[in-house]
Amino acid sequence: MSRTGGTIFILSDGTGETASTIVKAALVQYPDRDISLVRCKNIRNEEQIETIVDEVKARKGAVVYTVVSGNLREKIENLCQINGVPYKDLFGPLLIMLSDYFEKEANFTAGLLRQTDEKYFKRIAAIEFTVKHDDGKEVRDLDQSDIVLVGISRTSKTPLSIFLSHKGWRVSNVPIVLGVPLPNELFKIDQKKIVALTIDLEKLSKIRKNRLEKLGQDLSSDYASFQYINKELEYANEIFSKNRRWPVFDVTEKALEETATEITKLIASRQGISSPDSF
Repeated sequence: MSRTGGTIFILSDGTGETASTIVKAALVQYPDRDISLVRCKNIRNEEQIETIVDEVKARKGAVVYTVVSGNLREKIENLCQINGVPYKDLFGPLLIMLSDYFEKEANFTAGLLRQTDEKYFKRIAAIEFTVKHDDGKEVRDLDQSDIVLVGISRTSKTPLSIFLSHKGWRVSNVPIVLGVPLPNELFKIDQKKIVALTIDLEKLSKIRKNRLEKLGQDLSSDYASFQYINKELEYANEIFSKNRRWPVFDVTEKALEETATEITKLIASRQGISSPDSF
């Protein structure tokens, strides 16, 4: 007589998400069965396994597991055999095959996939935050930024922000506009997060003229003129001199990666982060 339902226990040294997905995909082939899934996460020792297998036996369930440690996998297999519990190791055979293929043992470190996923989602969140806070669009939650860039137009604020966000940093950038006061919110946050950007007058004029040319606009406008840019730079420098806690980075002739590295090293040291590249 076939079983009409049952309970499958998923054992994992991580979140169990991988095993759950595989089991759910398989269960689609049994639409007329009433199956419950019990996910047992963060398996780290034999005592946990003994307790779980006792419960599995009492409930006449089955075990599916994704565990990196060879010792723990062996413990699960032995206990399931002794107690007559159906079991399937989803991870062990694959690790053995890969070790043979690469002629190298696996790291056997639990939770690596979860760590990778967390870093991935952190980067995505950082990118979304940064896009939302580009060019002073949103200043109400500047305090949630890891880095705040300030500078006049075309000092690489946006490219730097996006580059840094792909490293996991939440970045806001606030433009300095001639004669326009900076938002009050900027002075209410931790000033150690703020980085000022500047650039050579002649270099900036060329950048702006190229910008105007691409847009098909008048190249003789104030936006690219030496006189106007000089006034902007003087205005920005005046602001910087009043805010000594803001380090000033000159982006003239510097690669984006170089400036980003210098900024992250500084911010990381200020925040006590040991490895800014893996933020």
